[in-house]
Amino acid sequence: MGTAMQTLAEGITLCALADTWIEGEALRQLKQTATLPGMRRVAGMPDLHPGRGYPVGAAFFSVGHIYPALIGGDIGCGMALWQTSLDPRRDSATKLVKQLGSIDCPLDDSWQAQIASFQLADADYTAALGTIGSGNHFAEVQRLDEVYDASAVTALGLDENRLQLLVHSGSRGLGQAILELHMIAHGYNPLAADSAACAAYLHRHDHALRFAEANRALIAQRMLARWKADGHCMLDVNHNLVSPACIEGEHGWLHRKGATPGDAGPVVIPGSRGDYSYLVQPVQEAGLPALYSLAHGAGRKWARKDCKGRLERRYTAAQLGRTRFGSHVVCEDRELLYEEAPEAYKPITSVVNALEQAGLLRKLARLAPVLTYKTSGECCR
Repeated sequence: MGTAMQTLAEGITLCALADTWIEGEALRQLKQTATLPGMRRVAGMPDLHPGRGYPVGAAFFSVGHIYPALIGGDIGCGMALWQTSLDPRRDSATKLVKQLGSIDCPLDDSWQAQIASFQLADADYTAALGTIGSGNHFAEVQRLDEVYDASAVTALGLDENRLQLLVHSGSRGLGQAILELHMIAHGYNPLAADSAACAAYLHRHDHALRFAEANRALIAQRMLARWKADGHCMLDVNHNLVSPACIEGEHGWLHRKGATPGDAGPVVIPGSRGDYSYLVQPVQEAGLPALYSLAHGAGRKWARKDCKGRLERRYTAAQLGRTRFGSHVVCEDRELLYEEAPEAYKPITSVVNALEQAGLLRKLARLAPVLTYKTSGECCR
């Protein structure tokens, strides 16, 4: 176990270096989850930060019970990386912004056959398919900035002469509705793993995972269509979910809340819109202390309510529309623009370095932002 992996108490681990920003409230929440009935192990990632009652950036292994409230309302939130046919030498951010327009409103009738191909049974939320949502969700055009393992990158098919598209979104209103249904009936209480209520929740949960994966695919395809470009999905990994697992010979349930699976092949760990993202290869053999999980991003450093007050005297909205890379930011929601400013997040290098020193991953490549899309503030043209 690397020096970055700390044991806080029996069954409680934290991956962090001395300079990793971890709030006391996040640690309190992590330790509190370890006291829940049936909870065997909890693991905090370097992007750990406080959530609504439970921390974000953590994994939890329980036996005999599952905890829907640990997963939260954005079931299936995750990251999909698409390689596009766009050329970084020709397709500038300014050009891409102009061609993209708005992708905030529902997909039109021409997309209905494509939507139907995903065979999603619940039609109540299909209007949200192909839309990003609010909060920390985004779609980001990226360029390959640095390669650490050329053979691995080549094997994956990543091409430095093509722009990449990283889509971060989830199940939109569907996941929230599933959580609310659970909270009305059970509150924060767990569900017995052998109960009919648990089976019903897991059925809805698994549908939300498929919905989220379809949503990310449709977002990418929608953007590529605007750019008259081709693309293919290189990886798609959920980081809000519960799965059956066997940990140290014991069968139970692995909950991930803002924790990327470390047992599902290569993944992308993104920074803020003004920072790099890293393509990494998990080292599964070292994964037990972290419950076979990795960070899902940089992790918040500031609460949303504090961001505008801290930043609006330093930056105008127009200034926040560009980053230190010269990349463009499309976010016409002024509050969200400040809430999601790079300063509100931890440096991504501090997060990835902690995971690397803990022996949990190998860095394959670094990606730099070209265009980050959050919301145009208007309906589609």
